[in-house]
Amino acid sequence: MINITRLYCGEETPSDDLRYGQKIQKNHHGIPLSQKNLEGCIPTSASSRRPIVVWNSTRTCNLKCVHCYTDSDNVNYKGELTTDEAKKMIKDLGNFRVPAILFSGGEPVMRKDLFDLAAYALDQGVKPTLSTNGTLISKEVAQRLKSTGFTYVGISLDGIGEVNDKFRGMKGAFERAMRGFKNCVEVDQRVGLRLTLTKRNYKDLDKIFDFIEDENIDRACFYHLVYSGRGSAIQKDDLTADESRRAMDIILKRSEDFAKRGLPKEILTVDNHVDGIYLYLKLKEKNPKRAEEVMELLKWNGGGLYSTGVGIGEIDFCGNVHPDQFWMDHTLGNVRERPFSEIWLDTSDPIMAGLKNRKPLLKGKCARCQWIDACGGAFRVRALRVYGDPWMEDPQCYLTPKECGIRE
Repeated sequence: MINITRLYCGEETPSDDLRYGQKIQKNHHGIPLSQKNLEGCIPTSASSRRPIVVWNSTRTCNLKCVHCYTDSDNVNYKGELTTDEAKKMIKDLGNFRVPAILFSGGEPVMRKDLFDLAAYALDQGVKPTLSTNGTLISKEVAQRLKSTGFTYVGISLDGIGEVNDKFRGMKGAFERAMRGFKNCVEVDQRVGLRLTLTKRNYKDLDKIFDFIEDENIDRACFYHLVYSGRGSAIQKDDLTADESRRAMDIILKRSEDFAKRGLPKEILTVDNHVDGIYLYLKLKEKNPKRAEEVMELLKWNGGGLYSTGVGIGEIDFCGNVHPDQFWMDHTLGNVRERPFSEIWLDTSDPIMAGLKNRKPLLKGKCARCQWIDACGGAFRVRALRVYGDPWMEDPQCYLTPKECGIRE
């Protein structure tokens, strides 16, 4: 993740300590940022971070999104972890000092033991967070999310109105998700928007930012498309280099506007670490000193060097462990057979060994780029999908060779 609010706007946000190695107490609005269950979990280096674990707790979903990386549907799937198996897994995550578990799906709200498992995670010192389509968050569900202790709820939207409904495969999905947002806001549940950038919606980014402000949404994550699951079928809808740059220009401009007006929003981009370099180059034009401070933070974070297989991991519905949620075709082990903590540290698998020390393996444009220590080669699974080689350059890098310091 690239924290636009922190890096470009200079505003401190709740996850800075995990992302940039800094313990932040409160921002200039006086909002406390530390969490009790983060005590002792602040990494001394990005390479030593324990992973945030995405748990696809169920594959069942009430929607059928065109870019779903799990290819989910509204059916019952066999072999999903039971409540007892899930608690055993979560207890191991706590002992392993995993900072957070992201309950994802499918649609995790459809899992009947969701609140029980989230409360158990909190008891183990693991922050429960939620990734949902929002359509099932009634007022009662919103209150349960808040009272259970979910530290964050991310609701996926992919446009305004009909644009979102076409993406989600259900007429009325936007209005139902809107109610989910409103219900969370009403009970003071921290809630954010998650949007995957494509040709279908990037031109509506200004409307999306208006929506964030009008609906009092705390946080927004703009994802770059990853070609997995049904997302592989819409690769043609991915942004071109020029479109990615135009999208970033809007995100930077509107995030800066929020900060200047004192609106406490946290804006991030996800799944393409080149965004950090683009942000740095823009900032260098107007504030060189701050730009160099930002570059130090980017280098500490390491971008892709310490993401998949290091700072982020995934456990699927049936307990299979994967390098990240988009790499379900490569399994490292199963938590029914071995604890996640043991699987995660096992480098006998060549992919896992490479992810934990990928810099010498990178090829193409990434290997020659002057920003390798700050971008880290971005997203490996995207290279695998396009080139059949996880160590090739990320095909979604939108910087020019000149910007990368490469002579043709």
